[in-house]
Amino acid sequence: MDWSNERVEELRRLWGQGQTASRIAELLGGITRNAVIGKAHRLGLRGRPSPIRRDENAPFVRASRPSQPAEAPGETMAEPAPQPVAETPPPVPAQPSTQAKAPQAGGRSCSWPVGDPKQPGFHFCGHEAVPGRPYCPTHCAMAYQRKSEAAA
Repeated sequence: MDWSNERVEELRRLWGQGQTASRIAELLGGITRNAVIGKAHRLGLRGRPSPIRRDENAPFVRASRPSQPAEAPGETMAEPAPQPVAETPPPVPAQPSTQAKAPQAGGRSCSWPVGDPKQPGFHFCGHEAVPGRPYCPTHCAMAYQRKSEAAA
């Protein structure tokens, strides 16, 4: 990709107007969003506020996430299946799922998230975790798959 003087000036103009990097790439043609961001950075163009609108009055709550487990030889992480979006969240069961064994004292508990972190009733599975893994046997079966199975 060749950045001619005209293209650099057009980048400066569009950046100054507050256009997104994606839109600038589209308008300039033949370049990617990342190329625009890289060139803007090298030119020292000023950063702009995030286009994401946040409710300034809402309290900031960071949802805890399970840490990434180390992959065992021959296994890869599977992406969690996307959940359908409902207009109203389904009720959260009062009792944990009976799919896995009940938690036992002294063991690590499963850190599989259950529900929407922004909704009341959000919790982690809590059943006994497989040694060396962050999840119970049921959730390990959902999170991990052997490379031979992934190739199929």
